[in-house]
Amino acid sequence: MSARPAHLSTLLAAGLTAVLAVTMVAPARDAGDREPDRTSVELVARESTNKPTPGAFTGYGFDQCLAPTQKTMDTWMEHSPFKAVGIYISGNSRHCRDQPNLTPAWVSRQLARGWHLLPITLGPQASCATRYPKYGKNIDPTINPDSSNNYRKARVQGKKEAEKAVSVAGSLGIVPKSTLFYDLEAFDIGQAACRMSAIQFVHAWSKRLKELGYKSGFYSSAASGIKMLDDIRRTHPGKFVLPNRLWIARWDGKANTTVSTSYLGPKAWLPGRRVKQYQGGHDEKWGGVTINIDRNFLDLGGMVAASETHCGGIAVDLASYPTLRVPTATATPPAKAVKALQCLLTEKKLYTGKIHGRYDAPTRRAAQAWQVKKGFPARNMWGRRDWMTLSSAGSVPVLKYGSTGAAVRRAQRAMNAAMPARKIKVNGVFDATMATHVGAYRRKIGMTSYNIVSTATWKKLQAGKH
Repeated sequence: MSARPAHLSTLLAAGLTAVLAVTMVAPARDAGDREPDRTSVELVARESTNKPTPGAFTGYGFDQCLAPTQKTMDTWMEHSPFKAVGIYISGNSRHCRDQPNLTPAWVSRQLARGWHLLPITLGPQASCATRYPKYGKNIDPTINPDSSNNYRKARVQGKKEAEKAVSVAGSLGIVPKSTLFYDLEAFDIGQAACRMSAIQFVHAWSKRLKELGYKSGFYSSAASGIKMLDDIRRTHPGKFVLPNRLWIARWDGKANTTVSTSYLGPKAWLPGRRVKQYQGGHDEKWGGVTINIDRNFLDLGGMVAASETHCGGIAVDLASYPTLRVPTATATPPAKAVKALQCLLTEKKLYTGKIHGRYDAPTRRAAQAWQVKKGFPARNMWGRRDWMTLSSAGSVPVLKYGSTGAAVRRAQRAMNAAMPARKIKVNGVFDATMATHVGAYRRKIGMTSYNIVSTATWKKLQAGKH
């Protein structure tokens, strides 16, 4: 079906993946154009349940020319520190133009497992870049440096690349609101026509992506493309449509998004709109699987977790989880801890009484029912192992630096019960402090010291291993 951009926005708002087939017919107005570009967009849309990617996330990522096999992705999810992966989806100048592993099923599988994908296009490069065209000017032409009509030809190229990228993204199930990154390799920004045509190209790329419901991303070296965009941001504010997010190549070995202010202003694209490639190509081995990667650190927000409410406001995130015993004339279990137990057992449909904080017979019977369910002897005492098994019960997604949410809270509660002296804060955020706690727990129970709550780690937590 044919659709004007206004109709397209309605489809995208309805949560549909857009697949575009584009033919040039007549120009549509672009900022600064005297003869605007026109396109007729043929739209084929299909429903997708995938989430936008990479979304809000702060943590570690890698990129590799060839999308890894499913076995590699699963192994690296379990063992590596990474939760994000860059994938080359389009562009005639990319080296890995054949991507046998990159399919809609592959994309959906990674997103479902918790990976954050960074889709990359490597198309026309700067006219003064020394390594392009790579395959011949008829296959992968460089950005046209013709300055006539305010670099209109460069803008046409940028617009076309955006439409191609959206078409491929849509066919792979990479949905609207996802960020698509353009890879502009290093070039001499001192050459005016080369620089200005590149700026106009990126402007058109960003503008068209936003029209089509996607976010614009831009990858380049700190000293060339990144500096070019920050310079134009400062000197011509509001004149150009700039990318939503920057991916900065600066191989200083530092896993942060701080870049010398001579290249990028200290507040530019902040907060939460930067990715930094801090180490270039090298081999890494995780879980027995080696691949050649670049390392990245993402600062795209997301290090917060939604609040939780249990049983109408009962506190289950305790500073410590004490042993509970039958009350005596001289010792009564703390009411706060008993209420937490009663609430958690209520959520497991084992306790149906009032949450009153008394370790009475009905509460003990419900606790014993849980112990028997886990294969333990029924006891009148509720201890550390029992707290761990109850707190960690549920799904077992791999958790690592950058993970957030309910599963992180469950792991934090369970490890708080296992290692009370560490006084782990239960906030649903897997930050550097949480990573340290995870490493300590794994070492304590005889596992390798990876700071990851892997499937094997969950198994130990849910068995009450301490």
